[in-house]
Amino acid sequence: MDLLRFLPARMGVFLVLLMILAMPSFGSDNEPAAMGPAEEAAEPQPFKPKEMTGDFKSALVIDADTGLILVSTNSQVRRQPASMLKMMTELIVLEHIADGDMKMEDIVTVSARSSNMGGSQVYLKHGETFSVEELLSALAIHSANDAAVALAEHLAGSVEAFIDLMNMRAQDLGMVNSEFHSVHGLPAGYKQSPDLTTVEDLAILGRELIKHPEALQWSSTKTAPFRDGKFTLYNPNKLVGKFRGLDGLKTGFTGPAGWCVTATAVQKGKRLISVVMGCTTDKARATETTRLLTYGFNAYKQVKIIPTAGVVLSEPLGVKGGKVSETTIKYGESLTVMVPRNREDHLVVENRLPEKVEAPLPAGAEVGQAVVLLDGVELGRVTLLLAEELPKGNWWNRLMNKK
Repeated sequence: MDLLRFLPARMGVFLVLLMILAMPSFGSDNEPAAMGPAEEAAEPQPFKPKEMTGDFKSALVIDADTGLILVSTNSQVRRQPASMLKMMTELIVLEHIADGDMKMEDIVTVSARSSNMGGSQVYLKHGETFSVEELLSALAIHSANDAAVALAEHLAGSVEAFIDLMNMRAQDLGMVNSEFHSVHGLPAGYKQSPDLTTVEDLAILGRELIKHPEALQWSSTKTAPFRDGKFTLYNPNKLVGKFRGLDGLKTGFTGPAGWCVTATAVQKGKRLISVVMGCTTDKARATETTRLLTYGFNAYKQVKIIPTAGVVLSEPLGVKGGKVSETTIKYGESLTVMVPRNREDHLVVENRLPEKVEAPLPAGAEVGQAVVLLDGVELGRVTLLLAEELPKGNWWNRLMNKK
């Protein structure tokens, strides 16, 4: 029996259309092809570190905020660090000061051992006294070996005990390819083992050191008085004041190590850290660092996430105990972030807000934060504000808006 004979004409046509739509599709020349390997390959690819060559044996550039590696050449090959090792000496002293175990004003008495150091020094004399701050400035600015020994003995009781602290801290930081046998980085003496580390480990150390503002203050200083102005501290880093935004961090040179430097600079709000080891000359050390940092900064592009302050979010926020059940939220300021090229499409903006806010609240009250993430790493954040006042509701409002 033909069922369609007993149905109105329009209803019959409708059922036929439903039957056609329900039939399995076998494709046609007009249908878009399924995405294949070619289309998938067109998507943005993660940033890959560049292996650069130059007048160095090892080199590295990292983003100081995220740790992203931008340039990597022989990054895990162990070499002697020379005076760059003093970054660890400085870090340990600054961390003990931050923890309250010692003070900048503490007085250090120079021992015979520290007064007999060679290499770069401030010519400390046995029995002289200086403050911890004075010796730290001599260490950080002038790379003074005698100041390093004096500080180590004062903090730990002996150089050997301080070296134990250095290696312990290196392990804590994940500097797995480092071993320290001195507090200054001079070449190993008879029956002594050399200090060894990598550009990767030194970048880790540099990231930790710049958390202390004093470190950057000293490393960006060209000259400073010492011993009541009778001696002048000179910074051997020739890039200070010449490369835009550069404010550190530590140079080094010995015959076995070559010319080395851990440098850091800020441009357009982005801080990078570079490390070179094994350069043949002082000039090459500066030239190669300039190349590395310039490449690193140009590997980024600025991306405007929030064009202006006051932009309203598309989703409202729930209100408890107010005249209204929902309210609008706005961004408190504009936001531009630096993103590695080809990673712009991987940015994620998380609006971190409570499920509801409780009235009363004034317009402009901070209720949350918008956080920009790349691969789970925060690149920036701004406050989220109430776009309007939220007066407290009466009993009828609270009854009608209760959910």
